[in-house]
Amino acid sequence: MITTDILIIGAGPTGLFTVFEAGLLKLKCHLIDALPQAGGQCSEIYPKKPIYDIPGFPDILAGDLVANLIEQIKPFQPGFTLGERAETIKKLKDGTFVVTTNKGTEHSAPIVAIAGGLGSFEPRKPLLKNLGNFEDKGVAYIIKDPEVYRDQKVVIAGGGDSALDWSIFLADVAAEVTLVHRRNEFRGALDSVEKVQQLKNQGKINLITPAEVTGLSGAEKLESITIKKSGHTPEEVELKVDSFIPLFGLSPKLGPIADWGLEIEKNAIKVDNTLDYQTNIPGIYAIGDVNTYPGKLKLILCGFHEATLMCQSAYQRIFPDKKYVMKYTTVGGVTGFDGSKKEAPKAVVKAID
Repeated sequence: MITTDILIIGAGPTGLFTVFEAGLLKLKCHLIDALPQAGGQCSEIYPKKPIYDIPGFPDILAGDLVANLIEQIKPFQPGFTLGERAETIKKLKDGTFVVTTNKGTEHSAPIVAIAGGLGSFEPRKPLLKNLGNFEDKGVAYIIKDPEVYRDQKVVIAGGGDSALDWSIFLADVAAEVTLVHRRNEFRGALDSVEKVQQLKNQGKINLITPAEVTGLSGAEKLESITIKKSGHTPEEVELKVDSFIPLFGLSPKLGPIADWGLEIEKNAIKVDNTLDYQTNIPGIYAIGDVNTYPGKLKLILCGFHEATLMCQSAYQRIFPDKKYVMKYTTVGGVTGFDGSKKEAPKAVVKAID
């Protein structure tokens, strides 16, 4: 049985940052993740994708963000159970929870923080009859390493942030980038839409809207695609391509967590955002993209904020008879569980009996 103060379900950016905030409060953490490495989607799906809304970083690759977070939490020596999925949960008479994975590993903690991102997921695929014939032979739904597309002719389909961001990024990598969207309007950030338009005007991106990909052709691998343009003068065009990347988002599923008795709304866990992001079960919290509440924004930086407040509430649940005075880390520094310390004049958190 693995015991800890806070058991974190999900080792993505929000889960990793929770370790840091808990560590400042001298709370030990252990993380469970079905993926074989920490980092969640940032490591598994788009490690080379630039992220633009992390404070202090004009841009940072998703994989580099994960590496920084792991370096940041090293002093607090978190435990990891990777490559295993949290399967069942049981509440004991003393109020602690026991979470068992699909491989039978048991974990015990008074606090459970679900930071599972979008949960388990699979890409949404376009309805093309021979799509499966070209998967991994010119068709991909996730970009892990953009260098794969160096000097290629690439067609991206989609109208959200991923389609826009990767079109912008690959404009300096691929020999030719074409972005296809079924509408003239995009769902992504306005800044990204403007950048795509600028790159189109500069001749670095071919923008085809409104249109959609209707056919794929090739012998042993993808060689060309058919695009149907809509509007006043519908027409079909055929493009020679090396790669087709439909980026229509992910279809998320909560998996076994959906059977834990939590209040679920639209495949997300409802929480109380007026205080601490606790679920309908006291002692179980949900933070990051996995939760929902009025005004929810699915941003990494919002997950960091939620993790901070959650840890404050968790400390009070674990030590109901103690009060604490929180200081800025610039005042108190950071002391690891191994005794290492980034020096500062006073303690970060002073527990008062």
